[in-house]
Amino acid sequence: MLMRYHSTGLPQSGNPDGVRMAKKIIGFIKLQIPAGKANPSPPVGPALGQRGLNIMEFCKAFNAQTQGMEPGLPVPVVITAFADKSFTFVMKSPPATVLIKKAAGVQKGSAKPHTDKVGKITRAQAEEIAKAKNADLTAADLDAAVRTIAGSARSMGITVEGL
Repeated sequence: MLMRYHSTGLPQSGNPDGVRMAKKIIGFIKLQIPAGKANPSPPVGPALGQRGLNIMEFCKAFNAQTQGMEPGLPVPVVITAFADKSFTFVMKSPPATVLIKKAAGVQKGSAKPHTDKVGKITRAQAEEIAKAKNADLTAADLDAAVRTIAGSARSMGITVEGL
């Protein structure tokens, strides 16, 4: 019979095989937080406080992770809360609409996107955005991702040149 031992030299408790069981997940929290600006005020504080998670620990970890990003750029984050009050989080890439508005140099999209055009981006800019969003998009290849970004741009009243 094979016994697995912990670094202390004692057999691992729990499962007879010595395999650790996964922590019990009590929920997921999805937020959009500006890069480098997580603080205990809403929406972060109440969302984490409801689950009994350490708010300041999350804020420090998030701000450290987003240190290299442009300050204020909204970053979607999915926080996994465990029963023992611990957590993990996964950061996604910024929303495509934010990246498109930044590339086009506009504050907001058009109220009538198919009649009033508010700006334009090039295919190269759309490719750059598609590469940044590639991990979060379900596109099969880069060309499909560019078409997805171009569709988002068109629905905002921004024309895509070269497409």
